[in-house]
Amino acid sequence: MRGIILAGGTGSRLYPLTRVTNKHLLPVYNKPMIFYPLYAMKSAGITNVLIVSGKGHSGSFLELLGSGANVGMKISYEVQEEAGGIAQALSLAEDFANNEKVVVILGDNIFEDSLKEAVDEFKSTPRGARVFLKEVQNPQAYGVADIDGKNIKNIIEKPKNPPSNLAVTGCYMYDPQVFDIIKGLKPSNRNELEITDVNNFYIEQGTLKYSILNGFWGDGGESFDSLMDAGKLIQNSHLAHVDEHLCVSKEEHAAKQSDANVNCENDKVARDHKSLKDLFTSSEVSANKVK
Repeated sequence: MRGIILAGGTGSRLYPLTRVTNKHLLPVYNKPMIFYPLYAMKSAGITNVLIVSGKGHSGSFLELLGSGANVGMKISYEVQEEAGGIAQALSLAEDFANNEKVVVILGDNIFEDSLKEAVDEFKSTPRGARVFLKEVQNPQAYGVADIDGKNIKNIIEKPKNPPSNLAVTGCYMYDPQVFDIIKGLKPSNRNELEITDVNNFYIEQGTLKYSILNGFWGDGGESFDSLMDAGKLIQNSHLAHVDEHLCVSKEEHAAKQSDANVNCENDKVARDHKSLKDLFTSSEVSANKVK
């Protein structure tokens, strides 16, 4: 199973912060925004990831993350030449997906909950898709799920009269047919390929499942206020302790500290060995001078 992070867009809502960088590289509390979806992937066991970004600052992702080795992942890159919607950006990942199931996260979405249980369950599902829902106070501002027991009947974009307060967040899981579904979509009134149309296709097929998030869900790219709110939420959560290697558990930290101690000890032995060698060399030179 592979991961896809969609990190395109112009970031116009956060201008002028985004004048010189991609919004997904902006700091959210103590890390670049892109670290949070990467950590969500890694902690769910997804380590082969593609980042799809706009062409404006695509090189900055490579400079920050490189091959992904420093964070224990394999990271590839794809460029979205122009804005065409979330589904269009996802379509660029077809070759990368290699006919496997995929987890897709919008690069400005931040999840407190672990996705591992849902990912493991989806791996064993023969086909279909899964979305993550979160209760919100202003459902009119989101794509909202109309649910009936364990099934989603419909997803409505920014409804005037919401059928529920369950917003569809920016994390999706799809089987390989998603790319054929996208090819059959028609552009919306915004002239974009909408991810809601993809999800509604799975609803009609009867294969769209959902999970409801208990922890916070932050959208760091919606506005200046949402960016600040996301930072405050992270400050008081375990996400504040995720380090530059995307490690957070005591075991991982202990392993890294142990490695660091070994490296330091090896360096000390090497320095001591060099000092002794220099001492003996110096003594030999002095003895020769006496002779």
